[in-house]
Amino acid sequence: MTLHEPHTRREIESLDEFDRVVSERALGGFRVQSVDLTGRTSVLLRTDTGGTVFLGCPMEPAAAAKVRADGALVFPPVPDLPFDPYRSRLYTADDLFAGLDGGYAATPDALTYEWFQRTKADGDIFASMLRAIHDDAISDALDERLAGARVVGVMGGHTMGRGTESYAGAARLGRSLTRAGFTVATGGGPGAMEAANLGAYAAPHHGQMLDDALRLLAKAPSFMPSVTDWAQAAFEVRSRWPEGADSVGIPTWFYGHEPPNAFAGHIAKYFANATREDGLLARSDAGVIFLPGAAGTVQEIFDNATGNYYASRGEPTPMVLVDRTHWTDHLPTWPLLRSLARGRSMESRIALVDSVDEAPEALLRLGAGA
Repeated sequence: MTLHEPHTRREIESLDEFDRVVSERALGGFRVQSVDLTGRTSVLLRTDTGGTVFLGCPMEPAAAAKVRADGALVFPPVPDLPFDPYRSRLYTADDLFAGLDGGYAATPDALTYEWFQRTKADGDIFASMLRAIHDDAISDALDERLAGARVVGVMGGHTMGRGTESYAGAARLGRSLTRAGFTVATGGGPGAMEAANLGAYAAPHHGQMLDDALRLLAKAPSFMPSVTDWAQAAFEVRSRWPEGADSVGIPTWFYGHEPPNAFAGHIAKYFANATREDGLLARSDAGVIFLPGAAGTVQEIFDNATGNYYASRGEPTPMVLVDRTHWTDHLPTWPLLRSLARGRSMESRIALVDSVDEAPEALLRLGAGA
């Protein structure tokens, strides 16, 4: 096995994969990622592991000594962390909100944010290295998850409250896009992001389900003052209507005071906000819909526009801005975007619509279905 072979053929991310590979060949050249090997000591002692890389794999001392003697590179698990820097899978809401019954402060999500707050300013290169490794592992898992998907990004403000017509509209948008065969990707937080992930989750269910879910969620309209109550309302929806459709949330502990929402089936949570934002837009290969928002959404519009302007991510992808008054009068982003696009290939890939219900058709018209 050579280093130029596709990396997905060299990664081992579960115990089943490990057992299958060692039954067929030596481990040389493989990367074993966050797999508990404490029960595979006898296998490791008799298997050639020269050139193998073990990332965060617990193993017995005898096995660890032997694989190092083979020439394997071993990155051991890091004790006393609230997260696994080598994790091979994206998070789920159950992962991040584990222990929610005892209050949000006790969950892995809150504990990881607390660790980040404590370490981000102390200049400790070890902590910054752990964050970088974690984020790279998340990017790898995200690429694996989205392989072959047609991804539409939905951007919008975190202050959009449950129980509002704007929130309901964003949920209908997520449902429509998912039913059209797209994978919805959001910033993974509350507000418009949660609404779009909720709509995607509701896609397989009957139409009344979304209306009922919206009424239930409206009892806890915001994550302030209680993240616990806000999150528990979402888990109640999931409990009443299980087996929702998948979507992706891409939040960040940089804005850790904003919790992730529980409706994204897979959550790529990052420490580095810049990596998160650019990665979300770059992976939205079928286009991006921008709901009304403030500074963060404006930044995302022009981050995406820059990639389309210079074609740095390939052919320009559709951009649909929702709410003419918001984007021409309140925050006059549309005139500048249109001026930037004039005479370039991205000119035919931008649109401004009045209402959120017009957005899916506009997206298709701009070429997202191609």
